Amino acid sequence: MNIAIVGFGNVGRAAYEAVQAADDMAVTCVVGSPRRQAPDYVKDIWVTGLENIHAHGKVDCALLCLPTRACPDAAATLLAMGVNTVDSYDIHESIWEVRCALDGIAKQHGTCAVIAAGWDPGSDSVVRALMQAIVPRGITYTNFGPGMSMGHTVAAKAIPGVANALSVTLPTGAGVHRRMVYVELQAGATLEQVTRDLKADPYFANDDTRVTAVDDIAALQDVGHGVHMTRKGASGAAHNQQLEFGMRINNPALTSQIMAACARACAKLPAGAYTMIEVPVAHLLPGTLEDNVRKLV
Repeated sequence: MNIAIVGFGNVGRAAYEAVQAADDMAVTCVVGSPRRQAPDYVKDIWVTGLENIHAHGKVDCALLCLPTRACPDAAATLLAMGVNTVDSYDIHESIWEVRCALDGIAKQHGTCAVIAAGWDPGSDSVVRALMQAIVPRGITYTNFGPGMSMGHTVAAKAIPGVANALSVTLPTGAGVHRRMVYVELQAGATLEQVTRDLKADPYFANDDTRVTAVDDIAALQDVGHGVHMTRKGASGAAHNQQLEFGMRINNPALTSQIMAACARACAKLPAGAYTMIEVPVAHLLPGTLEDNVRKLV
């Protein structure tokens, strides 16, 4: 498969590495900003603007390694150009609306989009769905962290008066979280105003959010993260069914690996837009269906 990497921040660089490591994929181009200096190892395939995505050969699928709020428009543009897309859109409350909007565009142009294809939403969504199928009545708690939230960090950086930021998620139990947000302030900005604006953002409005001004974000940087999910409930007439799932991860690396796997699914799915709970797990794997059934079932 010919893959384009759109955006080249933490996730974009990790996506490049994930595709390079896959035997069934190759990076055709990297779409980046003209204001950014391309790293030496991608200079030959660096292009600016989605309109130039085919400059180095036909692209089968684009991995949208962009800030969440930029993903729907970029996906709509590329789907209309005949390019499949995968993104890690992570605003849970609007995933259905984005999926429906992109579904019509994809079907009109015979393309495929997998949205919200990170680890949460994404692979964790699949685990939650499986847990609910196994234990139909009960409660699932998803506890994130401690670790850096990429989506929340990007949102914090966009607040007026913020020069740089880091958002760390701390689990407090039972699916409740605290957001510890560290900010470098721009000249003339006040912590009070930045805190008010940040807490009003939908990324932070529903959580206990603490904002602290620091001199150097780089001194705090760590892209590690994790999740621990539990479900307790009943299966049929049997009570006290307890399930657990956990992982400790490098956030950009895992996000990009899941996106690369979903690029395979795009080649196998009918035209339309999908979330990960709609994608057959076998579609995420390289190799033939027979080989994977024989090895894994």
